Amino acid sequence: MSSAKRRRYAILAPGTFAQGRAKTAHGVIAYSGDETVAVIDPDHAGRRVRDVVPYLNSDVPIVAGLPEALRHAPTSLLVGVAPQGGALPEAWRGEIVAALDAGLEVVSGLHQTLADDPEFAAAARAREAAIWDVRVPPPVRLFSGLAYDVAARIVLTVGSDCAVGKMTTALELTRAARARGIRARFAATGQTGIMIAGSGIAIDRVICDFASGAAEQIVVEAGAHADLVFVEGQGGINHPAFAAVTLALLYGAAPDALVLVHEPARTVIEQFETPLLSYRALIRTYEGLCASVKPANVIGIALNTRRLDGAAARAAVARAGEETGLPAADLVRSGADAFYDAIAPALQKKTLPVARTAAR
Repeated sequence: MSSAKRRRYAILAPGTFAQGRAKTAHGVIAYSGDETVAVIDPDHAGRRVRDVVPYLNSDVPIVAGLPEALRHAPTSLLVGVAPQGGALPEAWRGEIVAALDAGLEVVSGLHQTLADDPEFAAAARAREAAIWDVRVPPPVRLFSGLAYDVAARIVLTVGSDCAVGKMTTALELTRAARARGIRARFAATGQTGIMIAGSGIAIDRVICDFASGAAEQIVVEAGAHADLVFVEGQGGINHPAFAAVTLALLYGAAPDALVLVHEPARTVIEQFETPLLSYRALIRTYEGLCASVKPANVIGIALNTRRLDGAAARAAVARAGEETGLPAADLVRSGADAFYDAIAPALQKKTLPVARTAAR
């Protein structure tokens, strides 16, 4: 399914819009060039998005169900959550069938492919409606080393955990670079990023042996049209479930620099109670993994302080800078401009270790 057309989204997020589980909905509202015209969540019907999620600064109405959403003339229904395991909540099936019956496109970032569901497929055929399963990857190849020849500088966001703001950091830095006249591009590696950018590969859906090759494919394609590429990170290097996808990006994207993203309100990997590593341990781990393949240094710390008040947020930023000696900021709370200017001198192209260069 092509993602090139302009969309007017009704976002399906009943009972979840105010929660972190709705990060797909939040990301699309905040960053997509496509318009959101309504959010479906009966828990907050009659309110505006900014009343429920203030940082989104959006006056989009929240409605009780699809009939009310249709009054705002959407072209597409977006499944606004991406739960662990990626299965569609059973209670949402009726709204999806109704949307297809109304001729709307259905856009989903779930691991469960809606186009393969017999009921949804039949409804889509009956009204010639489309289903875009964003996570389904295109054909990908094994890692080949082409990423090492990309002329653009490659920056990868890496994290202390999942859902700490790696995509947001990459998007904010892309904006800041473009504002300075730099040909910068955001490279999407997850379903929400793909919805925002209109291109990319959901790396967590790629067969493991091909995941580094998929990351390489993303940066080669992005680098052909940019001088600076910010790659959306995934997972965390000591995450018991998702470290594998982190490592695939770390090697496959062949970054020249890393930006470490952390939510200081957290002390453990969520769902697993695995202790979070310190800043210094995370930097040492990420840089150590890169060192023997293609060296890349952590050049800044991007914080997500959404759960902290102003004073606590400022203290967390100051502490991160003191502990690491690196530029630190919350790019949403305080803007990305000063942070970008602080890391810009470190945005340099890195070469491979001598032995690897000779082998090639």
